[in-house]
Amino acid sequence: MTDDVRIHQLFDRAAKAHPDRPAVTDWTGRTLSYGALDQLIVRTIAELAAMGLRPGDRLLIVSENAASLPALLLSASRMDAVAVPVNARMTAPELAKIADHTEPRLTLFLSDVSDPARDHAMAAGARPVELAGGALHVAGPFEVDPEAVEPDARMTAVILYTTGTTGMPKGVMLTHGNLIFGGRSSARLRGIVPTDRIYGVLPMTHVFGLTSMACAGLSSGAHLTLVPRFNAGAVLDALLDGVTVLPAVPQMHAAIMAEARLRGLERLDGPLRYVSSGAAPLDPDWKRRAEDFYGIALQNGYGMTETTAGVTITVNEKGDPDPSAGIPLPGAQIAIDESVGREPGTGEVLTRGPHVMRGYFRNGQATAQVLSADGWMRTGDLGRMDPQGRLHIVGRCKELIIRGGFNVYPPEVEAALNDHPAVLQAAVIGRRRDGGDEDILAFCQLSGASPVTEAQLAEHAAARLSPYKRPSRILICGPLPAAATGKILKHRLIEHFADLLATPEDAATGG
Repeated sequence: MTDDVRIHQLFDRAAKAHPDRPAVTDWTGRTLSYGALDQLIVRTIAELAAMGLRPGDRLLIVSENAASLPALLLSASRMDAVAVPVNARMTAPELAKIADHTEPRLTLFLSDVSDPARDHAMAAGARPVELAGGALHVAGPFEVDPEAVEPDARMTAVILYTTGTTGMPKGVMLTHGNLIFGGRSSARLRGIVPTDRIYGVLPMTHVFGLTSMACAGLSSGAHLTLVPRFNAGAVLDALLDGVTVLPAVPQMHAAIMAEARLRGLERLDGPLRYVSSGAAPLDPDWKRRAEDFYGIALQNGYGMTETTAGVTITVNEKGDPDPSAGIPLPGAQIAIDESVGREPGTGEVLTRGPHVMRGYFRNGQATAQVLSADGWMRTGDLGRMDPQGRLHIVGRCKELIIRGGFNVYPPEVEAALNDHPAVLQAAVIGRRRDGGDEDILAFCQLSGASPVTEAQLAEHAAARLSPYKRPSRILICGPLPAAATGKILKHRLIEHFADLLATPEDAATGG
């Protein structure tokens, strides 16, 4: 298996071994067996070639989770094309920036399963076409220069655009080798087998969903249920109806447990055997409550788009209070650059190995800023290693708040607020004040379980945090701005909740 050089070879092996087993079911109720998906890929390749797609071309796919998406991604792999999957819920200006930067040969819109994709297709003047088993829309072919086709696993397989903290997306080039490593590692560490049913609510246009869900599942002969959007009630129904593997993010778990409480369920009664959380640190108390609900261990992990999702993962037993992001994946290296931190043992997390991206598409300057000549990548995250070799993420280098000369790490403040039963999720940021000091702003979305005031949340936080770590302001607000994965977009909080911040109290303090 070590000689695989394309991601479709992972699927090919599973399809040969399990042709009659279900591979993909999407929200329309459509189910494809491994054999049927393989046949669909063969037809799709012929259709794409007739439309002008060539080896080395970039294929922009505007989509939400649906059965057509893995068919298109695997078809691109077999054709030596570079897939660029983007979430259809992007705004028109966001999509236009990506299209201008990517210069695709073809742009496909999965308009039959996604209303936003249909809207984008209409705006682009795309034409209807039968493709990948669906009624899609296509724009192109455009006159563009293809990428060089490389015969080994170092060829770029996909370009994923990050949400970033600046609002300016960068195209992360992940190679076939990156995705093969990530898919195999995820499948092995999660123990995924053909009898597993994976609930796929994480977008396949995001690295977590693409690697740890799709690549891991379809390389193992498992059954992948693809859902375009998160709905706590629908997830809970699926967990009660046979789902065995649930990859998600903390915000999703919080909403699932809140839905269960509304139904009078204190504990899940189903066949779930593996549940994971990513994209945010885990508070030990919250982790305990989640494990009590699921009845199994909640595994954590750490990674990002640039590292093909995974750098570390936990392999804990239920009840282990370990709040870390886990140990490095086999083959992944980690180092801590303490010159970036301000406390002994804490610094910027560096990583090297087969999970690290090729670089940023057409952005050599940005690539050079994070990738060294010997392969070490700067993650931009602050962390430390404990004596057991486990990584603890304490914040972002740029999110570190300096208050009164003390370091304040947002995850610690968020954990204290999330510990309140009325808080569904919290996001904490710093805001610079005159003189170089920073305010700590906490935005709290409530679960609706019980009423609570900002003063009560402040009292709750004060009992758990040192004075310099306590929020300057706590704002009770509506849904937090988030990416399709549920990851909170902190760089948008100030603008998104400008009306809440524009209060007499804020004006009086110079905010």
